[in-house]
Amino acid sequence: MTAQTTTPEQQHARPSAAARPVRWAADVVATMREGARVRLDYSAQSLWQVDRIIDDLRRENTPYAAVEGVLRGFGAYAGEVIARQGGAEWWASGGDHWIRTPDGRLWDPIEEARHRFAGEGSLRLLCRDATERPPRG
Repeated sequence: MTAQTTTPEQQHARPSAAARPVRWAADVVATMREGARVRLDYSAQSLWQVDRIIDDLRRENTPYAAVEGVLRGFGAYAGEVIARQGGAEWWASGGDHWIRTPDGRLWDPIEEARHRFAGEGSLRLLCRDATERPPRG
C-alpha cells in the first residue's frame, strides 16, 4: 500500500468533516505568522516547532483555559499535516474530529495536542506514526 498525498483538486472536494479542523489549522497558521513570526508550512518537520511552542506554554504555567483554542488549532494543524502527507481524511462524530489514514486507523491529533500540553505525547511523533505504513501480519 503506497501513501498518497492530497492534491489541490482533492482538497476542494474534501468531506464536510474537514471544514472545521481545516479552518482551525488555518487560523493557528495565521496567528503564529502574524503574532509570533513563526512560519508553519504544513510539513512534518514543522511539528517540531509546534511541540516546542506547546512546551513553552506549559513551562510558562499558562492556564489551560487560556490556551484551549490554540491547542485545538495546533492539533488540527497536525491533522492537516497527516492528511496532506499521508492521504488521510478528517472524520467527525458528536463534535469530535479524528484523522483516518488510508489503512483505516483513526488518530486524534487534537487530543494529542492536549496531551503535549500536559507533558505527554508529541504531535511530531503522532504524525510519524500515522504516516508510516503499519507492519503486515
